[in-house]
Order: sequence, then C-alpha cells, then structure tokens
Amino acid sequence: MLAGGLLATRLWVLEPMTVSSDSMEPAVPQGSTVLLYKPGPQLGGLGAGELVVFSSPEDGRPTLKRAVAFEGQTVAIEDSILVVDGEPQPEPGIDHSRIDGTYFGPVTVPAGHVFVLGDNRSGSIDSRSYGSVPLENVHATVAWPAGS
Repeated sequence: MLAGGLLATRLWVLEPMTVSSDSMEPAVPQGSTVLLYKPGPQLGGLGAGELVVFSSPEDGRPTLKRAVAFEGQTVAIEDSILVVDGEPQPEPGIDHSRIDGTYFGPVTVPAGHVFVLGDNRSGSIDSRSYGSVPLENVHATVAWPAGS
C-alpha cells in the first residue's frame, strides 16, 4: 500500500529532477536536484519569477527556466535589465555585470503562453531563441529549493 502511495505521489504530485545545464546558475547550479510540484501550473497558475519545467521546443526534453512574463505583456532586455510592460524588474539573483550590454526585444507574449529566461542569460537558450512557451507545455513548478 505504501509503495502505491509513493508511486502515485511521484506520478502526479512531486518528482525530483536533476538539472543538466548551467542556464539557471547561480540560483540552481548544474547537477543540483530540484523537487517539482506537478499540480502547480494547474492549481495556482504561474507567477512572475517562478521556476517552471516545460517541454523544450527544441527537443521535447524537460527544461527548467524562470517565468518572467505572461500573455499580453511586453518583454525586453535593455543593457542587461529585464523590462516588462515598460517597467524594470527586480532580479536580485542576476549578476548584471556578466550580461552587461545585452539587449532583446521588445516582444509581446501571445495568448496562452509564458516567456521564460535562464538566470545565466549569457549561457541560456530560452524564449529569446525559441519564443514564448505554450502554457500547456508547462508541466511543473519548482517546489524546492524554495526561493530559487
């Protein structure tokens, strides 16, 4: 009975995932294990700054990035500063000196999509490359480590 409960929890609620790239450093270093909360996207929706896991548009593999904007919002990066709807966004975990001189956009996020970025902007393939991600492709939020 216990094994069935654990299997059900892993299938539908919580699942560990090992991070295979450095695109989310320093918040989530390569090789770290995060705990995915699978009902997150369906139950509470998504919020700006949340870490999400989705199917990569490039190869379908699970991919971890930070949700930064949602449908109808305009996204840009101006000299390394994330700007959403014309307002600079606080990003305390981003080392702006490593990405100084980075520019992108502006682009508007289409209906039913989320714009995602890696924290390691210079080493991340994200919505700047493949566009906004359909919300239906978002499978989980990161439950642990908390505050990432």
